[in-house]
Amino acid sequence: MGYRVAVVGATGNVGREVLNILAERKFPADEVIALASSKSTGREISYGDKILKCKNLDDFDFAGVDFAIMSAGSSVSKDLAPRIGASGCIVIDNSSYWRYNSDIPLIVPEVNGHVLDRWLADPKRSNIIANPNCSTAQLVVALKPLHDFAKIKRVVVSTYQSVSGAGKEGIDELWNQTKGIFVNDSATPGKFTKQIAFNVIPHIDVFMEDGYTKEEWKVLAETKKILDPKIKVTCTAVRVPVFVGHSEAVNIEFENPITADEARDVLREAPGISVLDKREAGGYATPVETVGEYDTYVSRIREDNTVENGLAMWVVSDNLRKGAALNTIQIAEELIARGLKARLAA
Repeated sequence: MGYRVAVVGATGNVGREVLNILAERKFPADEVIALASSKSTGREISYGDKILKCKNLDDFDFAGVDFAIMSAGSSVSKDLAPRIGASGCIVIDNSSYWRYNSDIPLIVPEVNGHVLDRWLADPKRSNIIANPNCSTAQLVVALKPLHDFAKIKRVVVSTYQSVSGAGKEGIDELWNQTKGIFVNDSATPGKFTKQIAFNVIPHIDVFMEDGYTKEEWKVLAETKKILDPKIKVTCTAVRVPVFVGHSEAVNIEFENPITADEARDVLREAPGISVLDKREAGGYATPVETVGEYDTYVSRIREDNTVENGLAMWVVSDNLRKGAALNTIQIAEELIARGLKARLAA
């Protein structure tokens, strides 16, 4: 018997992508259930060659469900995840609410999937697993093999994040402003703090007391939790007028020597990474090429001679996939590979 999977927030950008990827990867599900708020009950949504009707999250019974993949925001996760987990269903949560709880694993399978062994063996586990921020996910996939090879001391990252990271409202705002500018309409900000069309905004999420934004702090805190708490990380997060795909300019300082050629070889052998690095026009990845792809793309790998043992590189990924939907499904696949049985088959 296969698994029962509930997709919470199925009508959102990430929820739809979860359904697409479950079908693409032929996830061993006997039943996939689309859940949403009461206003979306009955709404039809695609799952492979099937059409699912959304059920009401408020009165859904999770008894017998194996995985709840949640993409419904922090407030919903705060209230519902513990109750769903208490029913025996494993919650894989896309919101930021549980990421920084020391009792909740924050997982990127290519980086720290081994943490799930200890978690599965814990009879007191909460049944909640956190999915990282979209920018963090692609960053740590690229950093992990390099850290294993030469031990990272410090990372400086600037993120160039697409509007899809702000949900459907962000996509609509870029689209409407872009069209409007061509007919001399005013580009009035709504979702974003300033005009996003033909502009970049160095501000994502709220400002904190130290001058960093919450988005920047997330990258710092999550990289340390997932990869190594000793690594020093600083980040500048920028919203750019791109619909899908996050890019990152990454500067790394290592404890041990590493050349650009060595880094390329290490990254080419690492899971979840494609190296596209030719020193010629077009010999690098941009967000357009990564849309719909599973891998994190690494380009522009070069030595930074301003520090001892330094490298610079360019990292790009589809944020709706590896940054969110794909990673949640990979977590479920990791649990199955480690022997988790379907509840109704156990």
